[in-house]
Amino acid sequence: MSSLDHRPRKRFGQNFLTDRNIIDKIVRAIAPKPTDTLVEIGPGQGAITWPLLKAAGRLTAIELDRDLIEPLRLKAQDQGELELIEADCLKVDFAELAARRGQPLRVVGNLPYYISTPIIFHLLEYAGDIREMFFMLQLEVVERMAAAPGGKEYGRLSVMVQDRCEVQMLFQVPPGAFFPAPKVTSAIVRLRPLPVSADLNAKRFADVVRHAFGQRRKTLANALKPLLSAADIDRAGVNPGARGETLSVAQFRALARL
Repeated sequence: MSSLDHRPRKRFGQNFLTDRNIIDKIVRAIAPKPTDTLVEIGPGQGAITWPLLKAAGRLTAIELDRDLIEPLRLKAQDQGELELIEADCLKVDFAELAARRGQPLRVVGNLPYYISTPIIFHLLEYAGDIREMFFMLQLEVVERMAAAPGGKEYGRLSVMVQDRCEVQMLFQVPPGAFFPAPKVTSAIVRLRPLPVSADLNAKRFADVVRHAFGQRRKTLANALKPLLSAADIDRAGVNPGARGETLSVAQFRALARL
């Protein structure tokens, strides 16, 4: 354990990164600079926090576990300018953080696996305020995010993330790099937000994707019946008899535009 000497809490999904080689590899991938506006979700005991703070000089960290706040604040006194926000990151306004700093954010974090997908969806709402994101996630989740149409990993998460971001899995992280060791392999993923399509309604796009994957065995004609007729689907250049997992992100966009 680190000098913060905090017992990991299961209810917060805490698995603290302890492998120095992995920590160094993550920091090299992020390549923090003094001009960056860095935001870390879940600093924990500060394994990534301190090298990021040393390189950038300034960092905003969002931490839910109040018992970690004061030890982090104390240790940061001779490390750099650390702004600590005690909050659930699902309730944080990332647009406000970007506006306060006057530039898009670079968001990083070792996300609790039990709530990683809701966090990703929350951040996608602020994609226009974010330059890039680096996350430690369960390998299976990263594979789903990066999956191509037609495979079993391809689903709602794949489409929603790829609509807003370029997805790149950087490297895997073994269970032994953490304390306590999780039962799964992890991976570092980089997400780079894409330009927003001005003619695409985000809510309609999300509705189409949710219905298309609501019951994977249904054809689009049946799955999208509450939203689009078979004729509409055909008019978008998509086969009404196809299933959601065979469609590209571009085809989902075409359906949403109708």
